[in-house]
Amino acid sequence: MNDHGLAARLATRAGDLLLDVRAEFADASVDERKAAGDKRSHDFLTAELAEQRPGDAVLSEEGADDPVRLRSQRVWIVDPLDGTREFSELGRDDWAVHVALWQSGELVAGAVALPAQNTTLATPDVAAPMRFDGPPRIVVSRTRPPAIALAVRDKLGGTLVEMGSAGAKVASLIQGFSDVYVHAGGQYEWDSAAPVAVARAAGLHCSRIDGSPLVYNRDDPTLPDLVVCRPELAEAVLAVTGAE
Repeated sequence: MNDHGLAARLATRAGDLLLDVRAEFADASVDERKAAGDKRSHDFLTAELAEQRPGDAVLSEEGADDPVRLRSQRVWIVDPLDGTREFSELGRDDWAVHVALWQSGELVAGAVALPAQNTTLATPDVAAPMRFDGPPRIVVSRTRPPAIALAVRDKLGGTLVEMGSAGAKVASLIQGFSDVYVHAGGQYEWDSAAPVAVARAAGLHCSRIDGSPLVYNRDDPTLPDLVVCRPELAEAVLAVTGAE
């Protein structure tokens, strides 16, 4: 199985496990449900990658950061459960599983599973979203939309779409449900690696808010800001977010 297929299969299977956790812990506390979901998905992904790609390094939100990844040519960047809060709220579908492969300086494969939507978006063959002719739809957190996203909305005459996890937000652009995602409140590489890999394959613009490239597998895995948007909106969005 090639790397694209493996990313898609692992993200999908981890998502199935998370749906099982949701059912198993339906009557448990929210904290127990979150902890069980994070652990079961992480354990599955790391075990499968160790078996399927034993020579590759792994950077996971739920695992210890092994510095061997900085000397590796191939690093899997995974978020076993993106949107833990939404996962813990039974009935919500805006959470995801991220599996991406970084190789020699670039993201080369990725998959975002949306288990509660029975959907997995994966490289290399991702359909570009259909063009939307209405006001730009700016996807934001449902609890605390960042000021920069509000500024983009005001400048572009757009509307807000509230949603949970970062993966679900980027997926909504690929699915044609929104047009712009701007984040400047702090994230890590695992929050965006797989979504960015898939968004790029769909022809979307992806960058830092200053327009500079998104760089992965760095010593410090923090990656605090990003822009994902339709390419025809990139210039206008970056004019607001601070690109030179």
